[in-house]
Amino acid sequence: MTDKFAIIGGSGAYNLLKDEGFGVDLECHKLFTPFGESASIHRFRDKDISFLFLSRHGENGYEVSAPFVNYRANIWALKECGVERIISWSGPGIINQKYSVGDFVIPHDIIDETRGREYTFFNGTGIGFIRQSHPFCIEIRDALSKALKETKGNYHDEGVYVCTQGPRLETAAEIRKYKILGGDLVGMTLVPEAFLARELEMCYASVCYLTNYAEGVENRSYEEGELFEGMQNKGERERVDKIMLKFPEIIKAALKELMQMDRECLCKNAMERYKRRGDIGDDWRTWIRS
Repeated sequence: MTDKFAIIGGSGAYNLLKDEGFGVDLECHKLFTPFGESASIHRFRDKDISFLFLSRHGENGYEVSAPFVNYRANIWALKECGVERIISWSGPGIINQKYSVGDFVIPHDIIDETRGREYTFFNGTGIGFIRQSHPFCIEIRDALSKALKETKGNYHDEGVYVCTQGPRLETAAEIRKYKILGGDLVGMTLVPEAFLARELEMCYASVCYLTNYAEGVENRSYEEGELFEGMQNKGERERVDKIMLKFPEIIKAALKELMQMDRECLCKNAMERYKRRGDIGDDWRTWIRS
């Protein structure tokens, strides 16, 4: 199974692609990696577009919460399948009120507030000192911007994503702290995905659909038993349900754009310094430590 493009989606994304008519060439293919078994990998196809799909949380709802996803196995498996470019689909909350529920955002930077996650392939080595001036691939971000413009979604070209540990939601005081630090969005999934992809010289960027205002951003009463316990009202839930249906259209448009672009970004040479020094060779499998 060899493909240059992959989509990492959240719960429900797999069914959205199937319902849109994408053909599934290969079902439920899991790879055993040095870090354990990956999530199921599928190949979707639509005419001349082919890509792999992996659901980080499971395909039958929210089966694995963000802190317990095996990120290293998933990224290793995609690399083993020949993937060069990854688009992530994620639904964070809003810190900065210049954004609205139902908007799309293409993050340009990230603040890591996670703790204890396995976030590097290079445990016990002297490599991995990688600059993060652009933690999300510029070329994929450009393709996503053009795709969102084409699909006429309400979107923003940049935003700072704060990644928290979870699975609990954040306190109002934490959200105030993240706002002071310059955070615009808050979620739990893009770390360590983005950093692991860069370690294996893969391109990675995310398109986010905004689901709710974070704790304390707007005054919301507590609603027992409801999604986010009342942090998302009925109108916002309907908007989110509507924009999520654009997922297949956005992916199709972004991949068409990327297919026309030579891979000239810096992501593909992230480990060049170590290669020149002779610390590592051309076979990426020999770089990592389980």
